[in-house]
Amino acid sequence: MSTTSHALSIPGLETVYDTLATAIDQAGPEKSQLFLVKLALLNANALGDADVFAAHIASALQDL
Repeated sequence: MSTTSHALSIPGLETVYDTLATAIDQAGPEKSQLFLVKLALLNANALGDADVFAAHIASALQDL
């Protein structure tokens, strides 16, 4: 998926999941989609690679 060597550990992923779930709840149902788009764009910018970001999108769309 990602070409970086900075993969999170399982506990790190659990922390990220909890933080994300809390933020989605905080944004509320009316603004959760806007929040997720803003978050995705911020992370794409931090990643700095549009092709890797596109690959992440494709992976996330699998098995929805």
